[in-house]
Parts: sequence; C-alpha cells; structure tokens
Amino acid sequence: MDLDWLTVPARVPDETFIQAALARQQNLTKPPGSLGQLESLAVRFAGLQQTAEPQLERIVIRVFAADHGVAAQGVSAFPQSVTAQMVANFCRGGAAICVLARKLGADFKVVNLGCTGETPEHPDLIDARIAPASGDFTREPAMSREQLAMALNAGRDQVVGADVFLGGEMGIGNTTAAAAILAALYQLPVAAITGRGTGIDDRVLEHKVAVIEKALVLHSPKRQSPLQLLQTLGGFEIAALVGAYISCAQRGVPVLVDGFITTAAAAVALAINPGIEPWLVYSHLSNESGHKLALDKLRAEPLLSLDMRLGEGSGAAMAAGVIRQALALHNQMATFAEAGVASAD
Repeated sequence: MDLDWLTVPARVPDETFIQAALARQQNLTKPPGSLGQLESLAVRFAGLQQTAEPQLERIVIRVFAADHGVAAQGVSAFPQSVTAQMVANFCRGGAAICVLARKLGADFKVVNLGCTGETPEHPDLIDARIAPASGDFTREPAMSREQLAMALNAGRDQVVGADVFLGGEMGIGNTTAAAAILAALYQLPVAAITGRGTGIDDRVLEHKVAVIEKALVLHSPKRQSPLQLLQTLGGFEIAALVGAYISCAQRGVPVLVDGFITTAAAAVALAINPGIEPWLVYSHLSNESGHKLALDKLRAEPLLSLDMRLGEGSGAAMAAGVIRQALALHNQMATFAEAGVASAD
C-alpha cells in the first residue's frame, strides 16, 4: 500500500490571525497576561483555525482499540479479553471517555482495529479489523508492512472536518508497546520509560522491562526508520493514531494529544513528518512514570496535571473543556474601549 501521503507537508498556522489575536488579548479588560495559558491557547487556536474568533464546538473523538500479541508475555494486570469488553462498554456509553464526550457534545466513535474477543454491532462502533491482534514483538514484528499501512490509513480515514480531534486508545499491553517505541526512538533506558500501566506490581514491572529489552535486541532499532520502529514495536491502534495525527495537520485540524500511549504515537508521527508539530497540543501530564520523560524529549508543555493515567482520550477531553473556556473568554470579553474602562496606558 502507498504511504507517500505521510510525508505530504502539513498546513502552516496563519501568522496574521496570531498577531490579531495577540493584539485583542492586550485590549481585553484584564491586566496583560493575567489569564496565563488561557491567553496563549486562544492565540494559538486563532492561528490554527485561521479565524479571529476560534471555536471549540465541533469536537471529534475516536477511540482506537486493538489487542497486542505481547500481552501473552504477562505484562499486564488485566487479561486480554478486557479490550473487547471495554469496546462493548464504550458502545453502551459507560466508560469515562463516553461521559466526557457527552458533556462536550462530541462526535464520538470507537474504531475496532483487531480484538481477540467478540465485539457487538453498534452505530458508534467502526469495524476496521486488521487481525485479531498484533504479533508478539518478542518473537516477530508487531505488524507486517501491509498491516501497518492498513492501520495508518484507518487513522487517516477518521479525520473529518472539526474544530479539534481527540484520539483515544484501548488495548491490553499497549503501554508495553509505547514504552518500547519511545525507548527505541530516543535511545532511552527501558527502565526509565516503562511504567506500571494497568497497575502491575514490582515483580511484573521488572518482567515488563525485560520483555521490552528482549524486543529491542531482536529488532535492532538503531538501524530502523520511524516507520520500521512502528511496524516492529507498535500496535494497530498506535499506528492508527500516527495516521490520524499526520492527516489532521495536513487538513488543518488541531489535535489534542492525550497521555503516554498517544504521546508515543505523536513522537513517531513527528519523526515521520516534523512539520505537524504546531498542530499537536499536549493535553495533560499522565501519572504513567515515563510520560514526563517523553514530553521532555518532545519539548512539550502539557496543559493539565491531574494524576490521570486512564487513557481512552480522557485527559484530552478534560483539556478540551478548558480550551473551550479559553476561547470563550477571548471572543466574548469586552475590550477596554467597549467597557469604558481605563487601560494601563
């Protein structure tokens, strides 16, 4: 399958609207800078959306779900059957991201890229199954070249016209894959980037580190391109996120990156197409131990720090509410002239 689209340049934020938004912020009835990051968020979204009045009304949330072959190595506190069970929970509206999506009025859907368990037919479930699970990367590449292309394209296909895109993920074993990707991409010690995921104890954590180290020896990541790293160490849902992030930047849709796993996807996407960087907004600092290290490597400043580590896109959904308020303040506050208030000058 053709993957040339991955390197098509991203759109460039409009500097004219950025400067206009900066000027407006200086004239609103408040001391300059007193709203902190809320001001810079409004300015940033004005440039991304190319408008004087940026909005966050059309929110698209897609949770990509897939099982991982490496789960057979005993790296999670939960059985692999939980992936399909959680897909069913998403369809019933019972998961945290479902509650947050309803509160945001978002366009919410789950994309099944390959679960070992049965999943229900449902209007909010998109069937994009590639295989029952990715390969066990301690023995073989996680994906074939064709499977990688299918996953990337599945992510691209979920990008529709929106004010912002939120990508979530679900898949037992996916913190193992994300840690492996980040360790390989940034040449990091595996123990430093690997966390407890679903809440594993010290013994399982030590085993998880050993599993990743074994995979890195097998696949010689120093000699691999970012796409090859994704193919050998990733998973279907992580690859779909990579495709979605790159496509969003190419189409001019801002992205809210969620937590540890989605940050690994963002790191790969940036390594493939560096021009997408302005379009990635990092929503929160996850409580997964390796997330801060990954964000530091990306020189990324997360908006929130709430000790969350759920995934699903839940941290990004929380940040969306904050950004929506920031844009409302930017658009609806009175200027000094409108309010008849004396400015600092």
